[in-house]
Amino acid sequence: MAARKITKKPNVSAEELKTYYREMLLIRRFEEKAGQLYGMGLIGGFCHLYIGQEAVVVGLEAAAREGDKRITSYRDHGHMLACGMDPGGVMAELTGREGGLSKGKGGSMHMFSKEKHFYGGHGIVGAQVPLGAGLAFADKYKENGGVTFTYFGDGAANQGQVYETFNMAAIWDLPVIFVIENNQYAMGTSQARSTSTKDIYHRGEAFGIPGEIVNGMDVLAVKAAGEKAVAHCRAGKGPYILEVKTYRYRGHSMSDPAKYRTREEVQKVREQSDPIEHVRDLLLTGKHATEDDLKAIDKEIKEVVNQAAEFSKESPEPSLDELWTDIYA
Repeated sequence: MAARKITKKPNVSAEELKTYYREMLLIRRFEEKAGQLYGMGLIGGFCHLYIGQEAVVVGLEAAAREGDKRITSYRDHGHMLACGMDPGGVMAELTGREGGLSKGKGGSMHMFSKEKHFYGGHGIVGAQVPLGAGLAFADKYKENGGVTFTYFGDGAANQGQVYETFNMAAIWDLPVIFVIENNQYAMGTSQARSTSTKDIYHRGEAFGIPGEIVNGMDVLAVKAAGEKAVAHCRAGKGPYILEVKTYRYRGHSMSDPAKYRTREEVQKVREQSDPIEHVRDLLLTGKHATEDDLKAIDKEIKEVVNQAAEFSKESPEPSLDELWTDIYA
């Protein structure tokens, strides 16, 4: 793979770079392992992998502080890991086991962590967006300075409830960051075929919501944009939109052969824009790490992921009594 050209040296420490590298690599290796377990029949139902989009959530988590909330769609494993949820608990949830973070009853798309302020994982397209505004409303009501990161995709951006939410968030000056993870494809439909405008963040202008485009393949660019958006919200100026241009390497879900795009297109992004390779280049060219250092990190991450997979296999299935717990009626 050809080395990427580094145009400027970012104002970031070696330790920060290593942290971002480790966190993105954890998501990448975890998702690769999840794909393997799905192929073995250990993960059932739907499974949407985050491979290629790692810089988005790692960069934004770097801009968050304790108590901030996050809510997202069904492509949620990366968000869980980035906010500090236990890899073993996440993997066991994917396999529907008792040791999962939602006791094996949420699966790939619907797990939660009150401790980490992670509110799902939602299978209905766009449904998490008004819920995210509700979380932000609670923060404003309590005057605790919290911010909610509400993630959704370019496909969900065409849902009507998104614009109802924009309107209410603007009226009430809610501290919510609407993060459009624009990975170029809504299931199998390219953005160019499904969206009337090239850029989606402009749609906030009708509601007086400012926003910007972010290079979602550069974790440092995402972090910088996240810090700007967070400062806007904490200052009481209302919501902010970040349209983060990213790319998923795998299909929409594990059942998607992704025949709507060429292998050459995917390979070009991998070679020229991969978010993990970008940080790897920064570490090596800046002499912040050696090849051996990075191999050691990769080995460490693989051990964490393998342990998570073993835990998910060994954890028992939920008992039948669990059918009657955590329900309203």
